Amino acid sequence: MIKNSTILLLIMKIKLSTGFRLKLAKLVKYIARDNPQAGRNFKNELLNEIRKIPEFPYSYRESIFFNDDNIRDLVYKGAVIAFRILKNRNTIEVFGFSKYEDLPMK
Repeated sequence: MIKNSTILLLIMKIKLSTGFRLKLAKLVKYIARDNPQAGRNFKNELLNEIRKIPEFPYSYRESIFFNDDNIRDLVYKGAVIAFRILKNRNTIEVFGFSKYEDLPMK
């Protein structure tokens, strides 16, 4: 039994890079051409998945694009979202987005 102790839970902040935001907007616009609701749903569902990352960031697979233990990939509906774990800043930086591209993170 634990008495008189405080558990401090620091939830990491999430930062979405400009490049990620632009690629996501482009994909949502593409999806919305045929079905606007599907575009909105994809965006909302993906952002909800990203919000889960800080709970267990190292549970996601190591990135297939980078040789760095602090860069991980979230795979969602065929999209690969690369994020960097910045422990010293208590931040998750979402910076890469790939969906059916030849050079996804460049």
